[in-house]
Amino acid sequence: MIKAPVVLPLGVTMHPLDVWVFASYLVVLLSIGAFVSYRHRKSEDLFLGGRSMGWGNVGLSIFGTNIGPTFLIATCGAGYTTGMVTANFEWMAWIFLFLLGMVFVPFYLNTKISTMPEFMNKRFGRGCYTFMSFYALLGTVVLWIGGTLFAGGALLSQLLGWKLMSCIWLLAAIAASFTIAGGLVAVMVTDSFQSILIIIGAALLSIIAASRLDSFSSLVHVQCGNTPSELTWKLLHPGGSDNPWYAFVLGYPVLSLWFWCSDQTIVQRALGARNLKQSQGGTLLAAFLKITPPFIFLLPGIFAAQLLPGIEDDKQVFLSMVNTFLPAGLVGLSISVLVAAVISTLDSGLNSFSTIFTLDLYKRWIAPTATEHQIKQVGRITTVASAFLAVGIAWFLSKVEGTNLFNLFQGIIGYMAPPVSAVFVLGIFWRRSTATAALLTLIVGSMVSLSIGFCDITNVFANEAGEDIFPHFLLLSFYLFCGIVLFMILTSLVTRHSDSETPLPTLRQTYRENPGLGRAGLIGWAVLAVIMVGLYLFFQFGMKA
Repeated sequence: MIKAPVVLPLGVTMHPLDVWVFASYLVVLLSIGAFVSYRHRKSEDLFLGGRSMGWGNVGLSIFGTNIGPTFLIATCGAGYTTGMVTANFEWMAWIFLFLLGMVFVPFYLNTKISTMPEFMNKRFGRGCYTFMSFYALLGTVVLWIGGTLFAGGALLSQLLGWKLMSCIWLLAAIAASFTIAGGLVAVMVTDSFQSILIIIGAALLSIIAASRLDSFSSLVHVQCGNTPSELTWKLLHPGGSDNPWYAFVLGYPVLSLWFWCSDQTIVQRALGARNLKQSQGGTLLAAFLKITPPFIFLLPGIFAAQLLPGIEDDKQVFLSMVNTFLPAGLVGLSISVLVAAVISTLDSGLNSFSTIFTLDLYKRWIAPTATEHQIKQVGRITTVASAFLAVGIAWFLSKVEGTNLFNLFQGIIGYMAPPVSAVFVLGIFWRRSTATAALLTLIVGSMVSLSIGFCDITNVFANEAGEDIFPHFLLLSFYLFCGIVLFMILTSLVTRHSDSETPLPTLRQTYRENPGLGRAGLIGWAVLAVIMVGLYLFFQFGMKA
């Protein structure tokens, strides 16, 4: 038995009560995963859970999948250094969750697809199908599996004082255990539990930190990093600043059309719903939940700028707040929140990788006549293999000196998104787009976008002062998107439709077959829109220095 508090390398102190809380979290998580896996042991649908999930699980799972360890730590640090402007990444997301639920999902469910590459096959044929299969696997490996495991392992190693690879193996084993056994159902149910835990744990930190402030009026004048105090609470910064308003307005939609509307890991949760109504209800719930991150992740960083000035590394802000302000027991809860953020993102990535590989590669090329049971077994083997792959990627990243995943992931999304967003948008909304144009757009657009992204991220073309010559990455993503869309339009106009193409019905025809949430859904989205407009008006004009 531990007789005294344990001081960890970063100064985070764990009381015996914290150890008990953290251990209890692991026991509860594994118990839920085991129980759900046992109940669905006879199900042959490992990838979409028999399309049996309700709106609550869909919404909470989307939210939990989005909250990774880099997100949690970086958001708190961003509040410390830049103020409220980072909230745009959260509060603009509802528009694209609306598009996912009310526009994209009706098409996806109407075509009865299981993966995003399969949708490309339905719309444009085998060429786009093949490209998207490998592109989706690349995105899943880089963004959802390896990077998340490395970031989570590094955090857990610092917190517990264990070796990095031991933490990486532990996280991989936990995430893979119920993903292998229960598939998407187990992943979504455990994600729901972890989403609730993340919200409660982060909210407690925000509330306790707020209680330590001398007065809220002093916050109006707080300075976060190099951001002028008059911009601390502004959501929309003027042109010429580090985060100009037009960068978010123009560039954020490009990232979000890919991330929220056509990325397998996110969309798979909506596809696992039992019907369109439940799927749309889940996306609406996720959109309401996206109101919370600025209050529970970003605000503690702004509070820290007032309470703990002088922190040099913004990645240490969250852990410094935990160690300084939380009593015994809640420190363990906060560590559980961090691990929950890792597991909920990692298990979703493992399940998505297994789904794409098994359904879009194995079933297509290796065993087209495989039975459902055989496909299920291959899916489980693939999950194990992808877990080992994730460990390998995490190990590689640990050997790269100066790896800054917080900036790296942000940039990768910005440069992977433009070609996919362009093809999905034109493929759904413009019937004149051709298969030849779509394939050329994916190939050429990806080569150009990723090449420019590599140059930007590695700072290859820095000027004499060592400053990057490229504009804000959101603006660059927008420029790339516009050029790629123009390329696909022109290519479509000079090429003909092929026999491999399948024109989609109009959105009105799709809703005629399945009305989904109907008027109740529109009312829900209207209420959310009013709330979001109110939040923007309050922070833009109500908080004046």
